[in-house]
Amino acid sequence: MPVIPRPDPNRDPIGPFLHYLMAECGVSPNTLAAYRSDVMRFSRWRKAHAPGALAELEIAALVGYVDFLVQRGLAPSSVGRNLASLSTFFRFLIFDGRLTENVAKLLVAPAVWDRLPTVLGPGAVDRLLSAPNGETRLGRRDRAALETLYATGCRASEVVGLRARDLDLKGGFARCVGKGDKERIVPLGERARELLAAYLSEDRPSLVARRPETLTVFVSRTGRPLSRIGLWRIVKVHAQAIALHTEVSPHTLRHSFATHLLAGGADLRAVQEMLGHASIATTQVYTRVELSRLREVHGKFHPRS
Repeated sequence: MPVIPRPDPNRDPIGPFLHYLMAECGVSPNTLAAYRSDVMRFSRWRKAHAPGALAELEIAALVGYVDFLVQRGLAPSSVGRNLASLSTFFRFLIFDGRLTENVAKLLVAPAVWDRLPTVLGPGAVDRLLSAPNGETRLGRRDRAALETLYATGCRASEVVGLRARDLDLKGGFARCVGKGDKERIVPLGERARELLAAYLSEDRPSLVARRPETLTVFVSRTGRPLSRIGLWRIVKVHAQAIALHTEVSPHTLRHSFATHLLAGGADLRAVQEMLGHASIATTQVYTRVELSRLREVHGKFHPRS
């Protein structure tokens, strides 16, 4: 009778866990990097504060890890992501035969961490999208990029990953690749189509003249593919230029896209589809954003508020 090998309890499980995420779950490189960062942070903390076998780790010790994350100044959303990564890691350890119980799933973030996303009003969005200088190549690139972010509600990684073949400007659609390499079709508004058409025909050819092998729609001043950090900087620079007194990132335009659609009467399922959310529960946060705005208006103007 063949002998079934047991997992070596002394072997570092992080490498096999990351391989499992990549090979079996098909997570994107960005998601894999986030898991690696979260699990490595936990591993360093455990070596210093809770050494010993993982199987002996108790919930009381993990509560100490939550306190550690908060004391490090992590945003509530980042703390929640770390806890979700840890729970996934523990589920893998059960699958791998190293643990029998996922104590990490008992860690529930306090309700105060469930913050509403930052959303810009339509007027602020209009000012931001008009901020780049339309008289320069890079300014027209920035306008097209900002308009694409807001018109589609796509993530920064999805926008910088767009290629010319992904755009159907005549039909008004774009094909984007989201988390887990899942593809979806998103609409492009008329303004976004106009700016993209002008940028692709007049400005991009000059920017990629020395790097014709570049395939992405949005490129840097040197003709290389625009990075997520590059797109983040574009948003930051133009937000500062119009003196927006709030923290703005590419994801802010995604949040604003979803909230403005729902405020205009869009169906929640349609918004879920456009955002590429696997669960409608993720999309429902934007209904709470809109309700919070209604309460704000009521409190400001109702005579008996």
